[in-house]
Amino acid sequence: MFSAVLLAGGKSSRMGFDKAAAVVRGQALWRWQMETLQAIQPHELFISGKSDGPYAGQGIEVIADLHPERGPLGGLEAAISRMRTPLLCVLAVDLPWMTAAFLAALLEVAAQNGRGVVPRNGEAFEPLAAVYPRAMLGLIAEQMEGPDYSMRRLIRRALDLDLVIPYPLAKEDRGLFGNVNSPADLTGS
Repeated sequence: MFSAVLLAGGKSSRMGFDKAAAVVRGQALWRWQMETLQAIQPHELFISGKSDGPYAGQGIEVIADLHPERGPLGGLEAAISRMRTPLLCVLAVDLPWMTAAFLAALLEVAAQNGRGVVPRNGEAFEPLAAVYPRAMLGLIAEQMEGPDYSMRRLIRRALDLDLVIPYPLAKEDRGLFGNVNSPADLTGS
């Protein structure tokens, strides 16, 4: 059993408008991502973002960061604090090429190993389409007390504590992590 969260609370400063509302392949990004998460059939499904975002009033629970202005780490903390399952599948709103099949593969590895799973592309981690265990809540809360809210730091610490394992990306899966940050990224969508 697992929960899922769509991370949609970013400032979208390079986009110039809320990127959750950006249209890709004829549909708002947030809708694509919700369909992807719904396809993996989570026990609970949340959106981490602004209460008045483009997804407001759509029947999906929107949760606010417990510590605003701390990036994806704040959304992860809020979702793990709220969920009632041992695992959380995380997906960023700006990864429109991510698939339910890839997320399901991560969840299967997590279930088999009893840990979270974070994709690794060479030496770099892809923490915004990953699976995190509820057991990371204390580690996240501790990091919130310091000055570094980076997901990279969190992943390094979680690896050291054996809370997550890396998932080496196959060459054919690397394109799933293409993200949308500016209007130019929407060209041809």
